[in-house]
Amino acid sequence: MKFSYFNILLFSVPLNILINDNSKYSTCKHTSNSKTTKPHRSLCECELYSPANYDNDTEMKRVMQQFEDRTSQRFHEYDERMQSKRMQCKEQCDKEIQKIILKDKLEKQMEQQLTTLETKIYTHDIPTCVCEKSIADKVEKGCLECGGILGAAMPELGSIGGSLLSALYSWKPKALEAAIAAAKELAITEATNAGVKTVVSKLKALYTTWGKDALDLSPIVSKSNFKYPTVLIERAEKLFGDACIIDAGQKRMSSFCTTNIYYGEEKTFNPIAQAGSDAYDATLTIKTTEFESIKVGAVEATYMGYQTPIIASIVAIVVIVLVMIIIYLILRYRRKKKMKKKLQYIKLLK
Repeated sequence: MKFSYFNILLFSVPLNILINDNSKYSTCKHTSNSKTTKPHRSLCECELYSPANYDNDTEMKRVMQQFEDRTSQRFHEYDERMQSKRMQCKEQCDKEIQKIILKDKLEKQMEQQLTTLETKIYTHDIPTCVCEKSIADKVEKGCLECGGILGAAMPELGSIGGSLLSALYSWKPKALEAAIAAAKELAITEATNAGVKTVVSKLKALYTTWGKDALDLSPIVSKSNFKYPTVLIERAEKLFGDACIIDAGQKRMSSFCTTNIYYGEEKTFNPIAQAGSDAYDATLTIKTTEFESIKVGAVEATYMGYQTPIIASIVAIVVIVLVMIIIYLILRYRRKKKMKKKLQYIKLLK
């Protein structure tokens, strides 16, 4: 017990030295106990504090090692705290510096922009409510959307109308040619029928006026031979050759056949064929003019019926496009003006 007490007393001496190391000129005052103890030392006790025993003491080594470990740990913790505080201070300083730089930059920009803005601002220029959309804004938005749709669709409609008009212009000459050709065909048909009727009527008149032994020669007439007397005679000989023989033994022919068929080419069939040809020519001229006027009039009516709505639609499309362009430009100007005012208000409020 006495040995431990002395060890503790000896350990207090370096502790006091460490504590009073910072204050070199201050003297450490020790208060004495009220009771003074006079240790009774002997030679054997003094040997305990000899350097050899002091350095080799395990208890003293353990205490010194513990002290050294604790002090080094505290210094290490202090170092870590100081480093973390330095980092926090550095980050805070960087943030403050950035804020100051940004603030100066914004102030310079605002000064430059405010010099260009109008200084006179009236109360009636400030909008009462930015969030609410007025009827004019809604109409403007609708017109802009409608204008975009019509602006995309109108050129296509105009190109369709132009292509239809060009197709109609190219169709008209061909239609007129076809109408004239059809009119000529109809006129030829009507003229042929008129010529055949004339020849048939002449042959029937010959049959009725001849009387006895007369033959009805109208079956010999066709659309291809009514103008040709030679062909008519050949056809009559072929069809009525047997009917003309009265007496086969004596080979006698009837007077009608002898006069009109075998020996009456120039006298009988030439005038009849000429009458048919004249009727054909007269009817052809009249019917050609008539049918051409009808067919050409139908083509012109069809052409005008298509041309008028196509031209009207093209004109309407052009007018609508021009109106939409004008409306779009007006609304665009108003929108730009409003946006400019709003930007000025926002800059001033900032």
